[in-house]
Amino acid sequence: MLIRERERERERERGEGKERRKKKAERESETEMDDSALGGASLPSGPDAKKRRVTYFYEPSIGDYYYGQGHPMKPHRIRMSHNLIIHYSLHRRMEINRPFPAGPHDIRRFHSDDYVDFLSSVTPETVHDHTHARNLKRFNVGEDCPVFDGLFSFCQASTGGSIGAAVKLNRQDADIALNWAGGLHHAKKSEASGFCYVNDIVLGILELLKVHRRVLYVDIDVHHGDGVEEAFFTTDRVMTVSFHKFGDFFPGTGHIKDIGAGRGKYYALNVPLNDGIDDASFRGLFRPILQKVMEVYQPDAVVLQCGADSLAGDRLGCFNLSVKGHADCLRFLRSFNVPLMVLGGGGYTIRNVARCWCYETAVAVGVEPDNKLPYNEYYEYFGPDYTLHVEPMPMENLNSAKDLEKIRNMLLEQLSRLPNAPSVQFQTTPPITQVPEEAEEAMDRRPKQRIWNGEEYESDADEDEKPRFQSLNSDSRPGVKTEMRDAADGIKKEIKDETMTDAHTPS
Repeated sequence: MLIRERERERERERGEGKERRKKKAERESETEMDDSALGGASLPSGPDAKKRRVTYFYEPSIGDYYYGQGHPMKPHRIRMSHNLIIHYSLHRRMEINRPFPAGPHDIRRFHSDDYVDFLSSVTPETVHDHTHARNLKRFNVGEDCPVFDGLFSFCQASTGGSIGAAVKLNRQDADIALNWAGGLHHAKKSEASGFCYVNDIVLGILELLKVHRRVLYVDIDVHHGDGVEEAFFTTDRVMTVSFHKFGDFFPGTGHIKDIGAGRGKYYALNVPLNDGIDDASFRGLFRPILQKVMEVYQPDAVVLQCGADSLAGDRLGCFNLSVKGHADCLRFLRSFNVPLMVLGGGGYTIRNVARCWCYETAVAVGVEPDNKLPYNEYYEYFGPDYTLHVEPMPMENLNSAKDLEKIRNMLLEQLSRLPNAPSVQFQTTPPITQVPEEAEEAMDRRPKQRIWNGEEYESDADEDEKPRFQSLNSDSRPGVKTEMRDAADGIKKEIKDETMTDAHTPS
């Protein structure tokens, strides 16, 4: 009797298990249908639901660098983003890396020798001596791009993270690599521009090209990604796609008819937009254009510049995207399951920059964080709502449905002229950058246009407090606030048995 009763119980449990599996399969089928309806285009190598291996680069001293009183660019926003990432426990879902500072040799892979020599030697104390003073105008340094304490160390940290991210992808050690200190897309071969001195994106892409035949670069900053487009304007191995404000707006480039030249003809796409574009309008352009790009170009790797000045309420921007609307671009590109590098960029309302990059980190690792912010060291910045998401502004969308349809059709027509997936001649693959393993402890000239009018930038309370700068080579870093040391200690406990990866190209 007891045996028969146990058999009946097991049979009932098997039936219930079978029913649960059936319902789960139905839910997964519905999810796949929803993704298809949204335009998701996962490659056969893995559905969008697949967990991604995410690696994250962060230099603890990055928030100490200071462009100067009243300047809109505040590296402190990267520290704030990192702090939110820690307090949402997103670091537990990623590999954490401290970037090895990129050396002058690394930076010269794109930038001219004279320019790199200047950046590596100029300081606020020497800026007016004869040698440096005569080069300020030549290298466009001094207004938008001031000389500040630790300038070259800042560039080394930003660039080291992007080269390191590329190395991780090249080695197939990660599916997605994040560097919020990167994305400085305006820097040119021999000049600074738009708050950018070294073009970490170009250097990261050059590293990717050692292994990958074709790289797609996508830029959703409110400003045109001119430095990256210019660097790859005549090649078909890199396609650049930039969504930006166009008109009387910095840098003044990015016309829809700028399509590349020589072998790069049709491999530059520009999406010129007007003020006030909202989530629905942006998505209506982004998804069909990138869907076609992925089908036709078939990139082996993708680099996404997530400039947060395209968010609603940015002090220098004029778009009206929500954090979720901005992050939808990352979510869509993630769905293709192609190696993906995700970088920062612009963003001048720093509380919203932190919100955005924290949320996009969550999208990268595949979780949906609570809208209610956890208490953190910068909690007061996020009042009065203390939420992760903020509402778009009540502003007019000057992008009419008719204009957007015309832009979409023109760009889809341009893409139809591309040959399918350009081939690359056989050549010896350059060696992948060797990264030292270290313990955690240890184009044509254009008229100059200003990104910022030079007037004192209005800051929220505490936003313009000057951080105490410490050299990147300092181990003690007394300038780092206590709360950041505490946050860093939290990471160290998580990864005490792991090593930090440094990104560096040996001489």
